[in-house]
Amino acid sequence: MPTDRPALAPAAPTSKARYRGLIWLVSAAFFMQALDSTIVNTAVPAISGALGVTPLSMRTALTSYVLTLAIFIPMSPWLCDRFGTRRVFGGAILVFSLGSLLCGLAQSLPQLVLSRIIQGLGGAALMPVGRYVMVRSIDRREFVSAMTTVATFGLLGSVFGPLLGGALVEFTNWRLIFLINVPVGIAGFLLNRREMPDYRLDRAHRFDIGGFLLFAGASALCLMAAETAGGDGHWFSVVIYALGALALGVTYVWHSRRTAYPVTDLSLLKVRSVWVSLAGNLFTRLGVSGMYLLLVLFLQIGCGWSPLAAGLMMVPQAIGSISVKPFIDRLLTHFGYRRLLLGNTIAVSVVLCSFALLSPQAPPWLVVVFVYIYGAVMSLQYTSMNTLTYVDLDVKYASMASSMASTAQYLSMSFGIAFASLLMAGFLETRDAEGYVLAFHWSVVVLGLITLAASWIFSRLRDPRAAAEA
Repeated sequence: MPTDRPALAPAAPTSKARYRGLIWLVSAAFFMQALDSTIVNTAVPAISGALGVTPLSMRTALTSYVLTLAIFIPMSPWLCDRFGTRRVFGGAILVFSLGSLLCGLAQSLPQLVLSRIIQGLGGAALMPVGRYVMVRSIDRREFVSAMTTVATFGLLGSVFGPLLGGALVEFTNWRLIFLINVPVGIAGFLLNRREMPDYRLDRAHRFDIGGFLLFAGASALCLMAAETAGGDGHWFSVVIYALGALALGVTYVWHSRRTAYPVTDLSLLKVRSVWVSLAGNLFTRLGVSGMYLLLVLFLQIGCGWSPLAAGLMMVPQAIGSISVKPFIDRLLTHFGYRRLLLGNTIAVSVVLCSFALLSPQAPPWLVVVFVYIYGAVMSLQYTSMNTLTYVDLDVKYASMASSMASTAQYLSMSFGIAFASLLMAGFLETRDAEGYVLAFHWSVVVLGLITLAASWIFSRLRDPRAAAEA
């Protein structure tokens, strides 16, 4: 029968539904980058033997990649404004794939380090551009949920990297751990052309070349000081590098205040949630970033496990990480960022120190329990820290905030890997299995205490309920 009631219009799709393809693309990029950041860890003993170097000297191949990410990430906002997000993201995938190919063909440690730097040049745009496009495209009410999905894939990549690396080393050749990125990169490049929005400015500002050189120099000198500190009789060089980094850092602060468009806008640090997030990220990752490498050396050299068996121990971490993800939204709403990050950072510190209880005679199920709990608390930590940066910022600052967050993340990762390696080398009295076990025990205790310092930083947050609702 006819009626005067108007037909109900179909409900508009949510932003997550409209950009489902984008979420998959960014998730795949995060997975590939995280996979490559950790896949080398399990293969360190095999690669060092093939290239004729010691296992701990392989830290250069790890730190060179993440430091390149940290140095070139600040260029990503300007590149997006100048060339558009679609072109920058696609180009980053191609350069990353080229670097992976060169890593698979490397014949010496210097060649591997150079190839890892090329990989980092491409990877430097993947995470910040992906985060920036997500902030521009996804509604604030759905942003944490969408970033949780993306972070889950990144976490899976970092966890399954050691497993895949161990399997490839044990059954095939270590070179395949890099070569598998090539077909994945080609598929990602094709998907980028269809799913990636193209955000850009009609007229981009000039790039801050002077600020970029100051920032890059300070970051490189900091890492060189950390790397050189592991040698004997090089303390004069360490002091020179450290003073040079300090001088360049202070000069950059002076420069950024007198530049209209600095490469890293330090004025965003006036927002409490931003500086707390970045500083907390720095100290947390300084303590935990080297844990992958230390655990692999402990299991393979100290306990005599095979590469595949050591890699399999990363699977419980993935399960622990995934099992916590569905509850993060509700935990943040109930406790707020301050209480949640303060309590969870203390828990991370305790878990790190508890790894010192493991011995070569420990049953595998006990190692599984430790790794599972570690994965759960770190999943909660990473997602909370990564979303805290944006809760009080207007969307127009999203690009710069994403760049700063990614830069802080990878700077702290490079320093964390170098610091953990130096701890292991410092506590390593003998190069037999027992020596590696004792060095591992003391190293994780020190790393746990370093992580505990981040809890004080997160205590500087205020009004946690309002931050969670934002």
